[in-house]
Amino acid sequence: MIYVCPLSKVGETVNATGAVRLISLLAAGTEMTRPETISQQHHLLLSMHDIAEERDGMTLPGEAHIQSLLDFAGKWDRSRPLVVNCYAGISRSTASAYIIAAALSPKRDEAELANTLRAVSPSATPNPRLIVLADQILGRSGRMTEAIAAIGRGADAFEGTPFALRIDG
Repeated sequence: MIYVCPLSKVGETVNATGAVRLISLLAAGTEMTRPETISQQHHLLLSMHDIAEERDGMTLPGEAHIQSLLDFAGKWDRSRPLVVNCYAGISRSTASAYIIAAALSPKRDEAELANTLRAVSPSATPNPRLIVLADQILGRSGRMTEAIAAIGRGADAFEGTPFALRIDG
């Protein structure tokens, strides 16, 4: 099970789920305190801004970020939950949860997975740049990108409510 939450709820979500692996997608300089129950080698911190196009002074999500995400997720034995967070729990983290679920269930329909994401998180607005890059890397021929575009922008929210996303549907 993948749990997604905003930065403000990382400790609470890790404790409630018993997770021992954590992925954080944050802009450089954002203060992050790793929960004590997560060892350093089981915490992936990816530094990027929540943008879809290049902007001066900001870090655009890139292929190396996706590859690190996929490599880290691929080493997860799934015996205990994985928590994914970004600052608000709405864009980078929801994109990452979708990407991980698609990668670990390669036969799962992209549209069904996107619709499930929308059902469990009304505010989810997956970062489109992360989705496009993962779509290419995973060889999904645009289906991930189309599926996420089809669910549209999520409900307005300052931060997302923590939620769970099943990998196998």
